[in-house]
Amino acid sequence: MGDTATPRSSVAVGRPPFSPVISLITVAAVWDHRLHAALKDLGLTTRKYALLAHLQATPGISFSELARRSQITVQTAHTAVKILVGDGLAEDVTAHAGAASDLRVTDKGAGVLAEADRRLADLDREFADGIPDLTAALQGLHEQPFGMTLQES
Repeated sequence: MGDTATPRSSVAVGRPPFSPVISLITVAAVWDHRLHAALKDLGLTTRKYALLAHLQATPGISFSELARRSQITVQTAHTAVKILVGDGLAEDVTAHAGAASDLRVTDKGAGVLAEADRRLADLDREFADGIPDLTAALQGLHEQPFGMTLQES
């Protein structure tokens, strides 16, 4: 009976302290899932949607610039654009070895992107209506998260 271990029932079992990082990751996962569901029947993922939006915003963008803006490698950008081209959503106007790429959204891609934008706007309204203070706090953070670029992490 010389057991000095603390009985399990007396150890405080509680919630971990609040973490804004964990909270943000949780909220992001919920809304990423909702966006994914909204885009699925358009043949888009969140990443494909973002890449297509970059292509439309900057016709003629290079693979290296697309990769930089998307926080992915150039090889991943090549693979993703190849899929977008295969789906008829984008094209590489030059598309031959040795030539600089000239990436653009096709007419089909523009239509899909317009519908995806509409669906995102619906989700944005729902989010903003439900959490207006967080919406205001998030304004501009995707461009400059606390004065650093995402590549610094």
